Amino acid sequence: MNLSSTIKSIQDIMRKDDGVDGDAQRLGQLTWMLFLKVFDQREEEWEDDNAAYRSPLPERYRWRNWAAYKADAEGKKKPQIAGSELIGFVNNELFPALKDQIDADRSPQHKVIREVFRDANNYMKSGPQMLAVIEKLEDAINFHDFKTRASLGDVYEQMLNDLRGAGNAGEFYTPRAITAFMADRVNPRLDQRETVMDPACGTGGFLTAAIDHFRNQLATMKSPRPEDKRAIEALIHGIEKKQLPHLLCTTNMLLHGIDVPSQIEHRNTLGIGWNEWNANDKVDCIITNPPFGGYEDDGVGSDYPADLRTRETADMFMALIIKKLLKENGRAAVVLPDGFLFGDGIKGTLKKLLLRDCKLHTIIRLPKGVFAPYTSIKTNLLFFTKGATVDDGTEHFHTDTIWFYEHPYPAGYKSYSKTKPIRLEEFKPEQEWWGSEDNDFADRVENEFAWKVDFNTKREQAEASAQPHWQRAEALNNQAAALEGEAGDLRKSLVGTTDAAYRETIDAQMAELRAKAEPLRLQARDAQAAGDRIYWPIFNLDLKNPNAPEEETHDPDVLLEKYKKLLGEIEETENQLKSELAAALAHHFTGVEAADA
Repeated sequence: MNLSSTIKSIQDIMRKDDGVDGDAQRLGQLTWMLFLKVFDQREEEWEDDNAAYRSPLPERYRWRNWAAYKADAEGKKKPQIAGSELIGFVNNELFPALKDQIDADRSPQHKVIREVFRDANNYMKSGPQMLAVIEKLEDAINFHDFKTRASLGDVYEQMLNDLRGAGNAGEFYTPRAITAFMADRVNPRLDQRETVMDPACGTGGFLTAAIDHFRNQLATMKSPRPEDKRAIEALIHGIEKKQLPHLLCTTNMLLHGIDVPSQIEHRNTLGIGWNEWNANDKVDCIITNPPFGGYEDDGVGSDYPADLRTRETADMFMALIIKKLLKENGRAAVVLPDGFLFGDGIKGTLKKLLLRDCKLHTIIRLPKGVFAPYTSIKTNLLFFTKGATVDDGTEHFHTDTIWFYEHPYPAGYKSYSKTKPIRLEEFKPEQEWWGSEDNDFADRVENEFAWKVDFNTKREQAEASAQPHWQRAEALNNQAAALEGEAGDLRKSLVGTTDAAYRETIDAQMAELRAKAEPLRLQARDAQAAGDRIYWPIFNLDLKNPNAPEEETHDPDVLLEKYKKLLGEIEETENQLKSELAAALAHHFTGVEAADA
């Protein structure tokens, strides 16, 4: 029986157990057992290499001393613990020891064990069923065998892929084609010891893609050194909030040759205080698919800068990536939904920050179904480079030109699915078109899928058109502030006076000044809004491919959506014209009122 069939048979065994409910629990159960089995075999190798090696696990709780089948006097392999006693041992001895008796501060290995089992669970209730699972693992998993080691990573990847249909667990898995393509384009360099982080690492797909990318570079080196191979482990960093994906990720790292995955942290990235991040936390490359559509608990992110304060997870991750996690000249690739591209408010502020502080050079627009069946939301891959800080009191935008590439379905596809996923070879056209950032992508050409937007010109034109409104708003606010200042001075003059007539006169003068200031504030607000309506739409990045042929459709749902969108655009244009007309005439009417007075 091959490895894949063995894993499926193990899952079938677990389906018979009353304690294991659903694919996510089956995978979690299998993974902690697989972790201990693989870790034990890795320890055998470490013991062979180093006679002084000491396990971080208490001797009684190493896989070899409770789970492994041992040969009796006749050479027949038998379990060390009877099925009737096994569940009691696991629940009452093994788990308490691994959760509570491991000192995480003793070594990175101790930390890994403690973090893996901190919130892990044994769901199985049947000792005989658990023994059957152990027997299958004993027969199938020989991590000393190179072929088994190589195929185990692929089988594990398929197991993680199966999570896509397991309710919310699908949020932790990104299709392998996406992770491999993004790692390839970000291109972390092993020879330059570039660090890679996924601050929402889930099951570790992006990190394993980065490991594979580093190892490909290792294979092409003319004279690789032992330290080059060892360096990979130190260059990989991940943070995951939830227990199940953290367990899956740690095991994934072990299967991919990261012997001590201590840099996979079990904590909430967004729960780390804004000012707790420092320069030592910054990395050269970030590749991530932050959870979107979710919200953090009250209080999380409360210390973010006021204009970046939000509870929406993807928005919080973007703020962190831009301001706290990416080194100067560092490169990032992030999966984000369409809602980020067209959203305003905090999303508009974040996009301005992104385009100002970074060079957003490429947006790959993916079609629907890439993450099916977990979600059908359309997503995008954003590639950007952190710009150098310029502190001269003026705004400098590092983004001049944004390239878009609309990824098409393969011939004959109308959508992707679990059985027809997106494949890495589909990205070959993008890879051939990509060019080099060293020459500012000068070799890129537009085609039916690719187009560019001159953001710098759009921005300059919008600023020029909005500036008169903003200047008028500033002038009106200054006039209002001067009147309010006079009222404030009059109030000070009342301090200590008991003259009722004097107080009445001053109160009347103050009321008159405030009455003059109030309409000025309203006019200033309208003028500011008129300028904002011209300026902020430039940060709408949900742009249609101008080179794509117009598709004729008679689908009533599509036509209704287009009609609604057109009505919205008409209403927006009408409101903009009304506001600009009101702002333009306001000064005239103010002058007439002043003359009448």
